[in-house]
Amino acid sequence: MAVKNPSRRYYARYPLSHPGWLVIRRAGAQIEAAAASHFHGNLIDIGCGNKWKSDLVGRFVEHYVGVDHAGSSHDHSAIDRTGTAYALPAADGEFDCVLCTSVLEHLEEPETALREALRVLKPGGTAVFTAPQTWHLHEEPRDFFRFTRYGIDHIFAKAGFEVLEIKALSGFFVTFGSEFNYYLNSFKWGIFWPFISLCTAFNNLFFLALEKLHRNEKWTWAYVVIARKPAISGPK
Repeated sequence: MAVKNPSRRYYARYPLSHPGWLVIRRAGAQIEAAAASHFHGNLIDIGCGNKWKSDLVGRFVEHYVGVDHAGSSHDHSAIDRTGTAYALPAADGEFDCVLCTSVLEHLEEPETALREALRVLKPGGTAVFTAPQTWHLHEEPRDFFRFTRYGIDHIFAKAGFEVLEIKALSGFFVTFGSEFNYYLNSFKWGIFWPFISLCTAFNNLFFLALEKLHRNEKWTWAYVVIARKPAISGPK
């Protein structure tokens, strides 16, 4: 039986006591909104992991193809095709849309990966990416870059994309609150576990309230990027 609102299943994997609750909900809502406006037909999810984001965007497309590399620590049963962001197992122009979240910072050559994503898109097709600006080291040692909105605009245009929108995913308080929670959770062991879980849940609600009072996007933790492959011009 189909889930009426599959996005609820996605968010249920990240309870209020999760240190990334704030940023995951912000990113998820924007990815879902972008998909509702721009996705259709065949989708390739580059760096799909467990393919959990199918709960956010799967209902907007006809076919959802998840790609990840063989060395991925995620559940390989969820991966539809094995490959890398530099060499996607897909034909030129095979897909109507691309999803790629939290991947660019882990690539030594992000522009090369963008050109490969452009290759598998149909002319006029749309891509949705996320890229961090202010975030701690993670998935080390494969953590190479952080991006400002100006860097994003430059690298996407250089790769051949037409950038439609670059949207900040938070202000100072969501970024600071999330980073504080991740730091706090580095001490999550033994008798401190329940206390830190409770503090994390409280912090998520507290910093969410502060963000609603004042939001300065210069301190965003990440951006969502909506970009398009230029359509082929007909003869004049």
